[in-house]
Amino acid sequence: MQGERPGFLAVLDDGYRPSCPGFAQEEGTAAPAGDADLAVARLRDYLRRRSEVLGFAETLPPPVTEAALDDAERRIGRPLPDDLRALYLVADGSGDDACGLFGNLGWMSLDQLVVANARLREPVWTGWEIAWDTVVLDADPPDTVRRCREHPAWLPFATADDGNYLAVDMSPARAGRQGQVIQIGRDYDEGPLHVADSVTSLLGRFLELMDQGAYGVEEDEVGYIEFVEDTCGAGSDPELRTVGIPGDVPPGLQAVLIQVRAPAGPMDLAPLTAARHLRRLELKRRPVVDLSPVRTLPVEFLSVTLHGGGLAPLSGHRHLASFDLAADSPTDITALRSVPNLRCLDLSQAAVQNLTVLSDFPALRYLALTARQWAVLLDGNKVPATLAAARLVERDASRDEALSWAGRLGLSTGEPLRISGTLTSE
Repeated sequence: MQGERPGFLAVLDDGYRPSCPGFAQEEGTAAPAGDADLAVARLRDYLRRRSEVLGFAETLPPPVTEAALDDAERRIGRPLPDDLRALYLVADGSGDDACGLFGNLGWMSLDQLVVANARLREPVWTGWEIAWDTVVLDADPPDTVRRCREHPAWLPFATADDGNYLAVDMSPARAGRQGQVIQIGRDYDEGPLHVADSVTSLLGRFLELMDQGAYGVEEDEVGYIEFVEDTCGAGSDPELRTVGIPGDVPPGLQAVLIQVRAPAGPMDLAPLTAARHLRRLELKRRPVVDLSPVRTLPVEFLSVTLHGGGLAPLSGHRHLASFDLAADSPTDITALRSVPNLRCLDLSQAAVQNLTVLSDFPALRYLALTARQWAVLLDGNKVPATLAAARLVERDASRDEALSWAGRLGLSTGEPLRISGTLTSE
């Protein structure tokens, strides 16, 4: 099939999905920070304070029963944190009246929580076009939340009906606490955000903001409090988009994107060694001679143009999972054979000396090559047996050429399915 990038994508193993690193992270063992009685007291105080600001008392739905909570936990497959459970014994969410109760997000009813958890617990597969080079970043503070996009132990309890949620995390990473509040959903592809160590603490933060007067009131039909400070997901920006690597690199930096494509001389990667949590390094084809600074960094996706240097510094790299390599001179890729977790590789803009060594790469699942490069592997019977997806990177390749290539990879190339039509929106 033809995708967003030039060329064609062939899926060889439709059942394979890359695993998220978060599922292998160590479980947190710290005691929950929430307190049921304090959470209820803070909710009541918060509602009282809101009524004083809004000029009217918001009416919440009636509470759920203990039996309803027990049934919800059975359907979810795990308990709610004590403080959130206690709040549902006060009210079954915020209803339509107090629509912005949790930081301008509506508090979901118990039934909505169960439905949303069922919908979100299964990972959404975005396809190889997007997923081949995806990296999930760490939350702030580090190692508090699992590096996943979805997890069955994330229980959403507040939303603005926009695909984003506040959730309680019942399976935190090593430095987290069970019942901590995180932000997840449509706009958090790069990873969840840590918001508070508990719902109790989150309510306390709302009260602090009201004490500080850090809010405004929206004048609409209902009226709701708009907090000035970004309560949900405050923290340092883990991503840097720039035209060059600064001399003073923030230690918490996790992703670097150099936006200038035109070569301006080889880039010195040495300053990046200060970013001990760097996961993604995308240099947009800027030339690099020395990759040795990457050796000690936990980089999982790397995109570089090699200008005369070699790949030996990457030998045995424990973290590198996806590599987009361009090279202006013939390059030996043997060193990559010892990278144990290298799953995805794009060599379509690289001159490679020894392509056939790819058949010895133990974990390779995605490979992007030009037609000429694929011919070297196919003619020599050296296509990696582990591949789940392959890309033919040719802007002008015809459908017949693509079908011939796919057939040589072992795919059935009978009458192709073609869909045409017009998409309209009202």
